[in-house]
Amino acid sequence: MFVQRRKGMAALWALSFVQLVLGLDTDGRAMWKKDPSLSPVNETQLFLYDTFPPKFLWGVGTSAFQVEGSQQKDGKGLSIWEHFIHSTLRMGSRFDDSSDSYTLLEKDLTALDFLGVSSYHFSISWPRLFPTGMVTAVNEKGLHHYNRLLNALVQRRIEPVVTLYHWDLPLALQEKYGGWKNESLIGIFHDFAKFCFQAFGDRVKHWITIHNPYLVAWHGYGTGIHAPGEKRAAVYTVGHNLIKAHARIWHHYDQHFRPQQKGFVSITLGSHWIEPNHSKDASDITKCQQSMQSVLGWFANPIHGDGDYPEELKSELVNILPNFTEAEKTQIKGTADFFAFSFGPNNFIPRSLLPKMGQNFSLNLREVLNWIKLEYHNPRIFIAENGWFTKSDVKTEDTTVIYILKGFINKVLQAIKYDNIDVFGYTAWSLLDGFEWQNAYSTRRGLFYIDFNSKEKERIPKSSAFYYKQIIRENGFPVKESTPALPSQFPCDFFWGMTESVIKAESVASSPQFHDPNLYLWNVTGDGLFRQVKGVRLKTRPAQCTDFVSIKKQLELLSKMKITHYRFALNWSLLLPSGELSSINKQVLRYYRCVVSETIKVQISPMVTLYYPTHRSLGLPEPLLLNGGWLNQSTVQAFRNYAEVCFQKLGDLVKLWITINEPNRLSDIYNNSSNDTYQAAHNLLIAHALAWHVYDQEYRSFQRGQVSLSLHSDWAEPANPFVDTHRRAAERFLQFEIAWFSDPIFKTGDYPAAMREYLASKNSQGLSRSALPHFTSEERKLVKGAADFYALNHFTTRFVIHEVKNGSRYEFDRDVAFLQDLTYLNSPSRSAVVPEGLRKILNWIKKRYGNIDIYVTASGIDDHSLSNDELRKYYIEKYIQEALKAFHSDQVKIRGYFAFKLTDERAKPRFGFFTSDAKAKLAVQFYNHVISNSGFPLEPLENTCNPPTEKESCALCPFLMLKTPLIFFGCCLFSMFILLMGIILFHKRKRRKSYRSKNFQSICLPIKTRQKNILNQI
Repeated sequence: MFVQRRKGMAALWALSFVQLVLGLDTDGRAMWKKDPSLSPVNETQLFLYDTFPPKFLWGVGTSAFQVEGSQQKDGKGLSIWEHFIHSTLRMGSRFDDSSDSYTLLEKDLTALDFLGVSSYHFSISWPRLFPTGMVTAVNEKGLHHYNRLLNALVQRRIEPVVTLYHWDLPLALQEKYGGWKNESLIGIFHDFAKFCFQAFGDRVKHWITIHNPYLVAWHGYGTGIHAPGEKRAAVYTVGHNLIKAHARIWHHYDQHFRPQQKGFVSITLGSHWIEPNHSKDASDITKCQQSMQSVLGWFANPIHGDGDYPEELKSELVNILPNFTEAEKTQIKGTADFFAFSFGPNNFIPRSLLPKMGQNFSLNLREVLNWIKLEYHNPRIFIAENGWFTKSDVKTEDTTVIYILKGFINKVLQAIKYDNIDVFGYTAWSLLDGFEWQNAYSTRRGLFYIDFNSKEKERIPKSSAFYYKQIIRENGFPVKESTPALPSQFPCDFFWGMTESVIKAESVASSPQFHDPNLYLWNVTGDGLFRQVKGVRLKTRPAQCTDFVSIKKQLELLSKMKITHYRFALNWSLLLPSGELSSINKQVLRYYRCVVSETIKVQISPMVTLYYPTHRSLGLPEPLLLNGGWLNQSTVQAFRNYAEVCFQKLGDLVKLWITINEPNRLSDIYNNSSNDTYQAAHNLLIAHALAWHVYDQEYRSFQRGQVSLSLHSDWAEPANPFVDTHRRAAERFLQFEIAWFSDPIFKTGDYPAAMREYLASKNSQGLSRSALPHFTSEERKLVKGAADFYALNHFTTRFVIHEVKNGSRYEFDRDVAFLQDLTYLNSPSRSAVVPEGLRKILNWIKKRYGNIDIYVTASGIDDHSLSNDELRKYYIEKYIQEALKAFHSDQVKIRGYFAFKLTDERAKPRFGFFTSDAKAKLAVQFYNHVISNSGFPLEPLENTCNPPTEKESCALCPFLMLKTPLIFFGCCLFSMFILLMGIILFHKRKRRKSYRSKNFQSICLPIKTRQKNILNQI
C-alpha cells in the first residue's frame, strides 16, 4: 500500500511538472473565475442523486476534552483548557458537565452501532496518558481506556482515525515552556507520538498529528479566545513550531512504523470558504486568494505544496513570518499521506476575527475541495470534521442541522462524481453533545443529545442522527422513484394553456382615425406636428376589435404560442364601478368581448376569471370596498349579480369560467383577526356558490360551459421527516390552506373537521379565540358540489415545521412555520423547484375528493433572465413531467396545464414568457415544443395532434385575420398606386397624340398651299 502511495505521489508530481511546462493554470484563483454563460440549471450544480464509491469511510468524530469528562479522575493531569475555563471563561466546576465518555464508553459504542459508521475519529488525551506531558511513566488507567476503545472498534469493524493532539496541551508544559511558542515542544510531542504509535499502531491505520493548527495558533496565541488565552503572542512562531512538529512525527512513522503497521499519517487543516463581491473584479479575486492562503495555505503550502509558506503570506508578513531553511523545506514538503480537512463552524465563527478582506463567506464545501485540488495537485482527501451547531435549548429536533448536513454531504458527492476529486472518507461532527470550546455549553454539535444535568447522560439520537444513519445505510442519495422521466404523451384533447392576470381594459380604440373625420398633414414645416387640412371631410367607421392596440399586442404574443387555451381575468371594478348593475361600463364590456372573440379567431379558447384579488389590491368596486368588502354580506350578492352579467354578455363565447382566483390567499389582507379572515372566506365561498348556481340554472343548458374556482395549492412536506409533529404540521397546513375551501365544495358542504378540532384544542389551552363560521343547512346545500372541476394554482412545495403560536390570527392558528431547503434549486424570489410536489398534490386531491377532472390553472417560476430563461425551461419540463406521471401512472384525471404567465410585470419578479416590452424568451420555443409533442414521447414528433389535412388549407387565415388592418392599408396603397399609374399613362398617351397631330399639320400645310397656287394659275 505504501508503495502504491509513493507511485501515486510520483504520478502527481509528474502531472504537476507537465502542467508547469505547458503553462496550465493550477492556481486556486481559477475557482472564482466563473463562466458567465453557465446555466443556472446546469446538471453539475443541481442536487445529485447518486451513491458514494464502495468502501467509502462513513465516520463520526469527537475530541477527548470535549466529551471524555472525568478531568481529574484516575490520575489524569490538567490541560491548558481547565486553567483557561477557570481563569477566562469563569465557569467554576461546570466544565466537567460533559457527556462523560471516559466512564460511559459502552453508551458511546452503542451510539456508533446505531449509526452504522465504518470509521470513528477520536483524539487521545495527552494529559490522561502523561499527566505532566513528559513521556515517562504512562498512566495505566488512561492507557487501558484507549485500548478498550480500540479493541471495541476493531471488534465492530469500525476503522479508528486517531488524533494525537486536539488542543488539550498538558498544563505543565504550558507553564514550564510557554506552550507551542517554545521549540522544545517539538521534541516532547514527538516522544508522545512515538509512544502512541508503539502502543496503538497495530490497530490504527489513519493517524492525525494535530487537529486544525490554524485555530491553535490564531485563537490560542493571537485572539486569545482559545486556551491558553494569550493575545498577539508570537502567533506565527507557534504555527512554525506546529508545522515542524508534524513533519518530524511523519518522518519518524515513515521510517520506523510504516513498514510493519502500513498506516497513514496526516494533519487536519481547517478553513473557511470565501466568494468575491464581484466575480469579474480581479482585485476581489486576489483578496479571496489572500484570505484562503492566510488560513489554509499557511499550513497546507509547506506540507502539501513546495515546503514553504505561500508567497501572498510572505509578502504580507515580511518581518513577522519565520523562515524555513532549505533543509527544513525539504524535510517538511510532502509530509502528509492524505489531505485531512476540517470544514465547520469553528472555521467561520467569530467572523470578526477572520480574514474576510471585504468579501463574502460561503459554506460551499465543493468549491473549497476544488481549490485544494488546484493548489495541491489533486491529493486524496479525508473530511476529518464537518457539521454545524444548534443553540443549547435545541434537544432532539435539530431540523436545520439535517439540511446543512444534507448540503455538505451532497457537495462532497458532486466533487467526487463531477470534479474527479478523490475524497475517501467523511466525518460528521460530532457524535455527542459536549464542551464547545469558547462557547462552552451554549451550543450543541452532537448527533446525540446529552442532558448534562442527568446522572445517566443517555445518548438520545437527534433527527440528524436518524438522517445520517439513512445516508450511511444508502451510501449517499440513491435515485428516487419519482426522479426518472416518463416518455409519454397527454391525449390530444388535453388543454395547453397560458395564464395572465387581470387585463386592464381600454375604453376607446387607440387610433383617432375611426371617429375623427378630419384630414391631417404631418411635418409640413419640419416641426413634426399634424396640421388639419381645412374643408376636407373623410368618412369614418366604427372601431373594430383589432383597433385596440393592447388586443393586437396580446394576439401577436398568443400567435407565437401553440397553446389551446388562454386564461385571463376581468376587472370587476372597471366593469361595474359602483358595484351596481346600473353602472355597467359598456365600453369595458365591449373591450373584454373583443379580447374573447379575437382570441377565438386565432383558434385559442378563453378561460375567463371573474375576480382576481391580489395582496396589493382587493380588486373590488370602491363602494363595496368602503362598505367592508368581503366582511359585508352585500358584497356576496353584488358578486352574484356581476357574475350573471358576465355569463349573459360573454357566455356565448366562453366555455370555461373561474369565479374567484385564490380566495384562500385573502388571509393576507383580512388579517386583523382570525375571525375576520374566516368570515371573509365564508362569504367568498357563498359568493362563488351563488355564481355557480346562477350559471347552472340559467345558462348551462344552452351555453354548455363549466364553472369552478381556482385555489392556491402548493404541496407541503414535513421539514423534518423523523419527527411526528412535523408530519402532522404538514397535513395541518394542507387542511388550513386548501381543504378550508375545497372540503365545503368537493366533499362535505362544511369546513374540515380537522380545522374545527384543532381550533377547539387551541381555544381550550387559551392560545386562541378563533372560531370558524357555521353553514346553515341551506348554505351547505348551496356550497356542496358547486364546481364542475378542480382548478389549482401550484408553484412550489413548502417545508413545514411545527411551531406553537399564541394569538387569534389565521397564521397563528395553524401553528406552522416554514424552512428553506437550499439543496433544492431556488428562484430569485426563493421559490424552491420541487417538481414531485405537483404529483403529490394531484394525488392528494384525487384521494380526498375522488377521481374528478383537474386543471392546473397556473404554474410557473420567476427567472431573472430577459432572454435565455433556463430556469423557467427547466421548471416547465420537470413539472409537466410530474403531471404526466400523475396522469399515466396514478390515473389522475388531469385535463389541462396552464403555464404562468404570459408577460412580465414592469417590476420584479419576472414570471413572464415574454418581457414587459413583448420580447419572447427561449421558454416560449420550449413550451411550444412540448405542446407540439403533447408531452415527452420516446421519439418526438411535431404536430402529433393537428386536425385533418382538409382543415389545414387555410393555414394563413389566423395570420390574415390578425393583420387585416395592415393588409387593408396595403391594398389601399396598392390601389392608389395602380390608379396613379393609370392616370400617368392616360396623360402620357394623350400628350403623345397631341404631339403627333401638330407634326402632321405642319407637314401637310405646304402641300395644300402649293395646290392652291397651281389652281390659281390654271
